[in-house]
Amino acid sequence: MFQLGKTIVSEDILEKDFVCNLAACKGACCVDGDAGAPLSETETKKLDEIYPKIKPFLRKEGIAAIENQGKWTIGTDGDFETPLIENKDCAYVIFDQKTALCGIEQAYNQGIIDWKKPVSCHLYPVRVKDYTEFAAVNYDRWDICESACSLGKELEVPIYKFVKEALIRRFGQDWYLELEKVAAELKTQ
Repeated sequence: MFQLGKTIVSEDILEKDFVCNLAACKGACCVDGDAGAPLSETETKKLDEIYPKIKPFLRKEGIAAIENQGKWTIGTDGDFETPLIENKDCAYVIFDQKTALCGIEQAYNQGIIDWKKPVSCHLYPVRVKDYTEFAAVNYDRWDICESACSLGKELEVPIYKFVKEALIRRFGQDWYLELEKVAAELKTQ
């Protein structure tokens, strides 16, 4: 662990390799697990705002879950998260044949909205936990991502490079440039 501004960062995001392999995992992170995607309070307001524009991209089961539970929920840990369909799929997930995709991101890709998706989804496998004085930036190991770890190792892409755009979105360009300096120093040791 090392400190970078007001963040405490796990060295794993510099040392471990990762590249999502949708062909292998079929987007399992969007349909497996026991909670929805973490959301910030700002993101809950964004979902309230854009829902009418993304609704046409969603499955009927997702729409039903959202209309029953809300555009976002409060999880058992008291944090905001996306609602689930029958405690499994994210309500915003859609399918391209058997591969799970994000309905929000599809609306973004088609220029309907200007928000890609929740930052927690964009950052995955990095998870950020905000505390009063700092944010913890960690690698979330999940066995369903073994193919992503293998592909990352084959392509020699460390996690922090794979999620570069998302890290910049969350922490800013200057923070990311400092992270790259730490990574370069670590590599020379």
